[in-house]
Amino acid sequence: MGKVTGFLEYARLEEVAEKPDQRRGHWREFIEHLADEASGVQAARCMDCGIPFCSSGCPVNNVIPDFNDLVYRQDWQRALDVLHSTNNFPEFTGRVCPAPCEAACTLNINSDPVGIKSIEHAIIDRAWAEGWVAPQPPSRKSGRSVAVVGSGPAGLACAQQLARAGHAVTVFEKNDRIGGLLRYGIPDFKMEKHHIDLRMQQMQAEGVAFRPGVLVCGEGEDTSALGAGVVCLGGERVAAGELVDSFDAVVLAGGAETPRELPVPGRDLGGVVFAMEFLPQQNRLIAGDAVPGQLTAAGKHVVVIGGGDTGSDCVGTSNRQGALSVTQFELLAQPPQVEDKPLTWPYWPVKLRTSSSHEEGCQRDWSVATKAFRGGKGQVASLVAVRVEMRKEAGTMKFVEVPGSEFEIPAQLVLLAMGFVSPVLSVLKAFGVETDSRGNARAAVEDGPRGQRAYSTNTPKVFAAGDMRRGQSLVVWAIREGRQCARAVDEFLMGRSELPR
Repeated sequence: MGKVTGFLEYARLEEVAEKPDQRRGHWREFIEHLADEASGVQAARCMDCGIPFCSSGCPVNNVIPDFNDLVYRQDWQRALDVLHSTNNFPEFTGRVCPAPCEAACTLNINSDPVGIKSIEHAIIDRAWAEGWVAPQPPSRKSGRSVAVVGSGPAGLACAQQLARAGHAVTVFEKNDRIGGLLRYGIPDFKMEKHHIDLRMQQMQAEGVAFRPGVLVCGEGEDTSALGAGVVCLGGERVAAGELVDSFDAVVLAGGAETPRELPVPGRDLGGVVFAMEFLPQQNRLIAGDAVPGQLTAAGKHVVVIGGGDTGSDCVGTSNRQGALSVTQFELLAQPPQVEDKPLTWPYWPVKLRTSSSHEEGCQRDWSVATKAFRGGKGQVASLVAVRVEMRKEAGTMKFVEVPGSEFEIPAQLVLLAMGFVSPVLSVLKAFGVETDSRGNARAAVEDGPRGQRAYSTNTPKVFAAGDMRRGQSLVVWAIREGRQCARAVDEFLMGRSELPR
């Protein structure tokens, strides 16, 4: 906790963001972390609430009251130690996590919650600036080797934990740079990529080997088309069986990259593309790569279909590229402006959320279903939509079109951002991994009654974590699963583990 009466004395402090009309002109991060003194004031608001629901609301179970108290007392290095004890990469979560911990904050019952995310952001930024983030190589090697397939937050967290336990870890990534969807999914204006590079340097010093540009696939598999919307920027191929034979354990930690399709007339027109065909190109351009035939929103009326974070990223990217207009459609009804806190706390509430990208310019509309795309000469020119409402029919809630509500708007670029349905199934098939009803790798988070280890699949030596196991989720959930999977793998290899779970 912070100051006993702090929550009564101090109001919530927000991080300062550059004004929308200024930040639209560049691709850099535009949110500044709180200064030391301001962070101390924010941390002082942490209550002596008895049961820290914030920690249980956080997927990695950050020990939030402890680092709040240390920041309040300006003991920054110990605050970093507490933060790192549960979270390998707070510079990622301090920027892109939606902060379910704040929704669960006891102060949020009838006031503004403690700015936990901003405190985390301040701790890790100061730590890097002061040189406190150092490699933690193991004191001895185990002689065991582990292959981690996928270099997103789950794969990186798993790899770092296993390397610190003394194992020889190699991370395989199909794209030409390490980072997974952190690298090629999140725009630079939300998280600049040097944060990934710094962690890579730390992990390499701890013994992790990185092999980007390597696609893990089945023996003799045709990998010319991985599936709609799946990006691959690498060239080398490695058979799944080769990894199983060459390593003592394999962890599948790829992302949920199979996007949800929209099968309506005109879907095959040029300019109707998945968000993950559009966003990575801008990331590559900023990284200095040439992107021939880049998909761009410049000078176009853009429609984004899907109201989640990926859709928001499409909005911010389109505005920076110079779109004439940006419209975002969501199938669901508009959520309430303010949640009923006594009803929803400490759970994540459904309420209207306006992202920084929305602030930069966007026409948002809800309860809208797309009926068709129209165009000429193979290119989309407009979108036909209709308003819908939820009705109960034959005992089932369904979306029903509102009579006479059909409309058409101009659209020279349509970005499909309706979520992801599963990981790349060819990878799971290559390893012989069973899937659940949603197409994710079938693996439990706890040890099974018949000796099955947590996070292990039906294929011997093969484990799964992150989006590959649980489906599309948050960065913070990926880090949690990566850490927990690392402990399970360590126990599998050594018979016991001292890694935190």
